[in-house]
Amino acid sequence: MKFKAVFFDVDNTLYDSTLQVAMARQNAVRAMIEAGLPREEEEALKALEGIVQKHGSNYPNHLNRLIEKFNLPEDPHWIAAGVVAYHNTKTGYLTPYADTVPTLIALRDRGIKLGVITDGVPVKQWEKLIRLGLHHFFDAVVISGSVGIEKPAVKPFEEALARTKVKPKEALMVGDRLDKDVEGAHAAGLYAAQIVQGKHSDKKPANTLQEPDYLISRLRDVLSITENP
Repeated sequence: MKFKAVFFDVDNTLYDSTLQVAMARQNAVRAMIEAGLPREEEEALKALEGIVQKHGSNYPNHLNRLIEKFNLPEDPHWIAAGVVAYHNTKTGYLTPYADTVPTLIALRDRGIKLGVITDGVPVKQWEKLIRLGLHHFFDAVVISGSVGIEKPAVKPFEEALARTKVKPKEALMVGDRLDKDVEGAHAAGLYAAQIVQGKHSDKKPANTLQEPDYLISRLRDVLSITENP
């Protein structure tokens, strides 16, 4: 299939966000315990995961709620230790997959336009792209927080198409989530490839819109999909 544009999700598509987040939370809990939090690591980590699930990943006070859950007085030392460990680990693990940059270069050299369609807070998602060293590759970056609605709504996909000036059937969406990336792409008329990695890799299609046109195990497989006929 000859595509004029390829759009990518960010987390678990361009880099391993599942590993990054898991290590960041684990190290945050360890640092809090080393600073004096009187709990075992496994217990504290399980509680933190529950708090994240309840409040969402962008909630700013996970560690405060963790201390509160254990009916302990809030200690700024514990919180600061956790915050520093979390952010240091998160930055350390914010590196592209080994084949991300070579794949983007090869696609660009073929004259294919590149874009990002991702959910999240605009500043945070841009920070990821900049820290990953990938932001210069993209002709369009569409973030749900900027367009007012998350995938699988068609608006983020239509915005990316408009910015790159390509038609839906000339574009491929690559992402790890069937319910967000694949369904949204199909609803907007694009082709879709699921990259089977990260925490959503075991999910099965819940409807026909979630059935990917292509299944890939690593990003460089996009090159064979986009080869000119």
